[in-house]
Amino acid sequence: MKLAQRIFAIGCSAVIISALAFGADKKGDAKKGQEVFENSACMGCHNTDNDEKRGNAPALKGLYKKAGVTDAKVLDKVNKGGNGMPPYDEQLEPAQKTDLIAYLKTL
Repeated sequence: MKLAQRIFAIGCSAVIISALAFGADKKGDAKKGQEVFENSACMGCHNTDNDEKRGNAPALKGLYKKAGVTDAKVLDKVNKGGNGMPPYDEQLEPAQKTDLIAYLKTL
C-alpha cells in the first residue's frame, strides 16, 4: 500500500471513529441540550436571545445561520475552548455534546 493510500485510510478511520464518538447516528435532543447549556456555565457568558456579545463571548443566537459554521467546528470549540472559553472535552459526555449542538441549532 502506498503512503498516500495509508494516510487516506487512516484519515477515513479517524473520521468514522470521531463520528461514532460524537454520536453522528443520533440527532440529539434540543431540550436536553438546553439543560446542558444552562448547567454548564455556557449561559453565564453567551447570549442566546439577542446578537450582543458578553465580553469576548459571542452571542449564539443564529449561530448555525452564519457562513462556515458546522457541527465539527462547534464541537471542536466546545472541546478545546479558547479566547477565554474553558475546554469542555472532559466535562461533557459525547451525548451531552450532541444534545448541546441540537439545542444550538434551534437558536
